Amino acid sequence: MNEAAETRAGFVALIGEPNAGKSTLLNAMVGAKVAIVTHKVQTTRARIRGIAMAETEGGRAQLVFVDTPGLFRPRRRLDRAMVAAAWAGADDADVICLLIEAHRGLTEGVQSILDRLAERPGLKVALVINKIDRVKAPALLHLAQEMNAKRDFAATFMISAERGHGVEDLRRWLAAEMPAGPFLYPEDEISDLPTRMIVAEITREKLTLRLHEELPYQLTVETESWDDRKDGSAEIRQIIYVIRDGHKGIVLGKRGETIKTVGQEARKEIEALIGRRAHLFLEVKARPGWLDEKERFDAIGLDFSGGEE
Repeated sequence: MNEAAETRAGFVALIGEPNAGKSTLLNAMVGAKVAIVTHKVQTTRARIRGIAMAETEGGRAQLVFVDTPGLFRPRRRLDRAMVAAAWAGADDADVICLLIEAHRGLTEGVQSILDRLAERPGLKVALVINKIDRVKAPALLHLAQEMNAKRDFAATFMISAERGHGVEDLRRWLAAEMPAGPFLYPEDEISDLPTRMIVAEITREKLTLRLHEELPYQLTVETESWDDRKDGSAEIRQIIYVIRDGHKGIVLGKRGETIKTVGQEARKEIEALIGRRAHLFLEVKARPGWLDEKERFDAIGLDFSGGEE
């Protein structure tokens, strides 16, 4: 590429209701797994920044994605901190992508987000209708018209983040919308989250998938230590915090089978992420007040004060 090639860089906030597909879209854009993806709602806690490179007509652009927690009605301090983080990410972005689910359409939750966006008239917002494979074309067009009647969106995209349909068109448009300027991060970087936090999120995802409804969103995972062994492998020790002693048995499972399976699944994904062997050690601890501890919020990248009423 010649020296005169243009560079662009900026922030893109992905907002929407829980489970709208924001984390799936982020991972599709970045080409690597940096956000926890499950069928459950409210699984994204920190404002994970995924970093993607894209071609533009005059050069290249760096898209820094802020994958915000899903916007919902908060009840606990953790919930309030997550929603505060979501809106902070939106306010700081060059472009906001509002994701809605094609088959659910204009829900009460989406209307609530539109109302909040109306209080921020200067923001550039693109409408991204996700999961388009679940509805027929006439319904999609009707939804797009209905949404654009509610707000003058900068652009409208219809995608399937899971299957990759329409993702490249969205990436190209976002690249052209980024302000001209130098790249904000090294070109080979995929996230500004510390690797220790990403591997903790991988373990938390496996726990969330494995435990289904048995254990609510009252556990967190922290990487306590990371040591590089002489043979080049990594020794990673993590603590799974639950809020009750009775929850420890659920996480461990019968004869320790649940935590063993979670450890094996997480280790494989961690090894793929870091490109070398990993030895993963998991410990479960009951910490009744972790949902109200500043240290726990710091560990998952949330502002403790953002959870105040």
